[in-house]
Formats: sequence, C-alpha cells, structure tokens
Amino acid sequence: QVQLVESGGGLVQAGGSLRLSCAASGNIFSINHMGWYRQAAGKQRELVATVIRGGSTNYADSVKGRFAISGGNVKNTVTLQMNSLKPEDTAVYYCNLKAGLPSRDYWGQGTQVTVSS
Repeated sequence: QVQLVESGGGLVQAGGSLRLSCAASGNIFSINHMGWYRQAAGKQRELVATVIRGGSTNYADSVKGRFAISGGNVKNTVTLQMNSLKPEDTAVYYCNLKAGLPSRDYWGQGTQVTVSS
C-alpha cells in the first residue's frame, strides 16, 4: 500500500512564501513522476508542477518563475517552494505520485493554502 504524507501549507499574505513537502512510502516502484496539483473552491483539480527522476520539471504557466519543485529522487520525497504568492493561488494542494506497472496515480490527503490580499 502506498501512502503520501504532506506537510506545510497555511495562511500567508500576498507576496509571501510557503513550502510544501510530501513523503511517499510503501510498495513504490517504476516512478513516472511526483508532483503537486491544486483545487480551488468550485474549480477542477489542476496541475501545479511535476518532477521526474533525473530532475526534469514541468510547471503550470500560472506559477512559472514563482514556484520551484524539487525531489522525486530515491527518497521518494517532493517539495514545492512557493514564492510571491497571490490570492488566486488559494486552494487545496495535493501531492501526486504516478508509479507502478501499469502506472497509476496516488494522492495525498491535501493541504490548504490560503493567500490573503
């Protein structure tokens, strides 16, 4: 069984920073990527950023230049450093692991990020 445990999140003023961390444990093999998604109230879940083994990253256009993802290594951890936060970044952030054969998605429980104006 695979578990994803998230930490970080909270309330911050616009322009501030937060750091999210996620650690995956269990029977993990054939990792495709680790990353973060978010879901704002009344909206669909969307990609924030992903990282694959070897370090290649992918970001949503809305966070490029402000957020930085790291990890996805043999320790099965991933971190999202969020800078210059905006009120529109307010959402529940979910850690994601895509792994296994056949590949499937695993999700954390979600952590709330609230950015006040």
